[in-house]
Amino acid sequence: MAKEKAQKTNAMRILDRAKVSYRVNYYECDEFIDGVHIANQLSQPLDSTFKTLVATGKSGAYYVFVIPVAETLDLKKAAKAVGEKSVELLHVKDIRAVTGYIRGGCTPIGMKKQYPTVLHTSAMRFEEIILSGGCLGAQIFLAPADLVRVTHALVTDLLMENGA
Repeated sequence: MAKEKAQKTNAMRILDRAKVSYRVNYYECDEFIDGVHIANQLSQPLDSTFKTLVATGKSGAYYVFVIPVAETLDLKKAAKAVGEKSVELLHVKDIRAVTGYIRGGCTPIGMKKQYPTVLHTSAMRFEEIILSGGCLGAQIFLAPADLVRVTHALVTDLLMENGA
């Protein structure tokens, strides 16, 4: 089991090739509930732990949105950020076919294709953010500027306002 856990994911190999400095945290994950549950279980701050959401635009194109794990994506802001009339989140059953990753292991780095990626502005406040490592039970810690560089992400506000 330990040997299996030490295997690098596609995301990690891409970061290595790009000469990006990052850290990996492997943890036990029998069942994925949600990112907030994992962050709490690992005593990690919710504001610097990010989740990866994939959406489809009205045009049929796919987009990747990276936001704090406890927050809600504002679909109108997301659509505006990518120049679409509207976007809707990808159904869980379609995640693997579109990204190559499973729910809970989805990361913006190393998907089947490099989809337009948008990172929420709050990420830039941190020296390091936490993302899924590309499989259940693995996390990547890296500088947000490196994530932007590797994914060519746009950085903008994507969050639902409180009370909205």
